[in-house]
Amino acid sequence: MAAFEYKALTADGKRTSGVISADTARAARRELRDRQLTPVSVSEARGEKAAGFAGAGRLKEKDRTLLTRQLAVLVSSGMTIEQALTAAAGDSDASPQRSLLLGVRSQVMEGATLAEAMRGAPRAFPPLYRAVVSSGEASGRLGLVLDQLATHLERSYRLRTLVQSAMIYPAILGVMATLMVTALMVWVVPKLVEQFAMLGAAELPPLTQFVIALSQFVRDWGLIVLVLILASIYLSSIVLKMTLWKRRWDALLLRLPFFGDLIRKVAAARFARIHATMSSAGATVLESLSGARNAMGNLVFRDAADQILETVQRGGALSSAMKSTGVFPPMMVHMVASGEAARNVPAMMNRAADFMEDEFETATNVALGLLEPVIIILLGGIVGTIVLSIMLPIMQLNTLALG
Repeated sequence: MAAFEYKALTADGKRTSGVISADTARAARRELRDRQLTPVSVSEARGEKAAGFAGAGRLKEKDRTLLTRQLAVLVSSGMTIEQALTAAAGDSDASPQRSLLLGVRSQVMEGATLAEAMRGAPRAFPPLYRAVVSSGEASGRLGLVLDQLATHLERSYRLRTLVQSAMIYPAILGVMATLMVTALMVWVVPKLVEQFAMLGAAELPPLTQFVIALSQFVRDWGLIVLVLILASIYLSSIVLKMTLWKRRWDALLLRLPFFGDLIRKVAAARFARIHATMSSAGATVLESLSGARNAMGNLVFRDAADQILETVQRGGALSSAMKSTGVFPPMMVHMVASGEAARNVPAMMNRAADFMEDEFETATNVALGLLEPVIIILLGGIVGTIVLSIMLPIMQLNTLALG
């Protein structure tokens, strides 16, 4: 069957569009009429017309997550891959995503596996994603694997959006505080300094002299300092693309108090989740470790995964290999050891990932809850210091006038 894009009218006259599978355009129109729809236009789907779609754009993380869950539900319900892709394309409101799915469908119709078809759109389906799908197809449990993969993507996306949404207010507060203090330093303080000129700089209180000097520095060098900061950030982003410096930076992050522990838990949870997903799909231990290794963005954890892979290849136990790296949380190592004893490592890996992600979410909520009052207190202290530096000379003038 081919896929056809259609535009039609419903029984109450509303316009609708989507994708339908049929042998011919005439059969597609007949199917639409059977659905109580009046065809307006029916044309062969654009993704079906081209065998290749290497230029396909990337999918947003949210769209990829929703698509994975949708495919998991459709395949688990008994649909073939072709039918599931057609249904997913029909539900897509975005034309690029619809064309992407129809391109994948076209490859599958020509005999490619789903993972092979997805290879034509590497920006939409990363290598790790395709590896998990390939494992599911090889084991004959694609629906289950897609369900687990969707769960992993949903949790990752939820944690990321949780942090981003919680950071919006503190970020706005921080920007406003910076702009307010800068305005005080650049415009307000200099105006007030003119009023204190009669006292002479030497007679001003030390705090006032410090604020005046800081204000002068901001006025004279503020833009230069800002440019230097932006240039440093840009150069740092380039340097951190180098493996040597990226490894040192990742190691430094893991040694940070509090934040290092959060980064460790997120990386360990990602390792466990990918390993469990691929193992459940029927991948071998080495294939699962290799997939989990490729999912690591932190080079310290990637090196640890390489060490684990070598140890397991020599016949060592997974839990012992993880413990010897010194980077995985002890709780996770104990849970994996329990899974080895029960001969059910994937289940314990999933439980370990759940545990680590829950701890990360709890710690992040507490930290972000404390961040707001800290910013307010810091802002109040800075503004209070500036106000005090202004009030001290005024009080000194009043004392001289009364004396």
